Amino acid sequence: MYQVLINILLSIALSVGVTPLIKKLSYKIGAVDIPNKRRMNTEIMPSMGGLGIYLVFFFTIIFLQPVANRIAIPMFIAASFVILTGMIDDIKEISPKMKMAGLLAAALIIIFLNDLTIAQVSVPFIGEINLPMWIGLPFTILWILAITNSINLIDGLDGLASGVSIIALSTMGIIGVFFLDTNSFETSIMIFTLVGSIIGFLPYNFNPAKIYLGDTGALFLGFMISVLSLYGLKNVTLISLIIPIVILGIPITDTIYAMLRRKLNKMPISSADKHHMHHRLMTLGLTHRQTVLVIYLVAGIFSMIALLYPISTLLGSVLITIALLIGLEVFVELIGLVGEDRRPLLKRLRQFGDKLNKNNKKKH
Repeated sequence: MYQVLINILLSIALSVGVTPLIKKLSYKIGAVDIPNKRRMNTEIMPSMGGLGIYLVFFFTIIFLQPVANRIAIPMFIAASFVILTGMIDDIKEISPKMKMAGLLAAALIIIFLNDLTIAQVSVPFIGEINLPMWIGLPFTILWILAITNSINLIDGLDGLASGVSIIALSTMGIIGVFFLDTNSFETSIMIFTLVGSIIGFLPYNFNPAKIYLGDTGALFLGFMISVLSLYGLKNVTLISLIIPIVILGIPITDTIYAMLRRKLNKMPISSADKHHMHHRLMTLGLTHRQTVLVIYLVAGIFSMIALLYPISTLLGSVLITIALLIGLEVFVELIGLVGEDRRPLLKRLRQFGDKLNKNNKKKH
């Protein structure tokens, strides 16, 4: 715990000092966000803030407080591909296919250099199931790509992706230290070092932002969250697989419903729109800051629910999951995430309520 605290403080201090330098560099090389119909900003903003988080994180765990370089060096190599992909996109926007190619290269590097393929799943009442490479490898790649892109998708407001990442990573670190039988303490040290790196950046990124994460940062944070969660998932139980999904409830929900919304509207899955969770909350009348804080609150609720799984029985975990899914669907329909005319659960609940009212009137 002492080394965790040292790493957090070191990374916060370094991040606070490095971010203004990255801001200047962003302007110099043209990594800026120019206002348009899709953007929320009204002036040109530097958009390569994630580079500072990347530099501080790896400098801290490799040089200042060396943490398992056998893990950190391959992670650095893979993350560098992600950073390079994000930087190119921030300077000169690239196609989704090119972006995906960079992420796929990074995923394959970290999987093979650190042997991260999910190899075994323990299912209640069935037992342990060994996954062959042809199943484990695609599932692991899908895990990395899906979570990486989900964090990128929610990066639409000042401080949103960075704050949600802090909440998710902190919860992962707490669960890893106190609840799960992880391979070593090294993963938790890396998680909290990354948290410190983001905390030092957040004051510059929170509304009104002085610098954006950019694709450089959003892709890097998503990649790191996906990879760090995998270190505890190589041999997984069904519950330990659910936990990171719940922790990342906000970005995963936004991604799934964005895909569903575009499918229903006969739009390409990769197309952009302004109907993400933060857009819908602002449509309801919340300010920029209020929207970010509400999503922080919801992310915190997801994290608290995730903390219940390690201390619950199997039945308790099932009931928690059912209640979570129902509550999530109600929330999604209330804010109109799929569309204001697509609220099937709320519609049925209203119909049920109307029937009860009619029956009560008949009795009286």
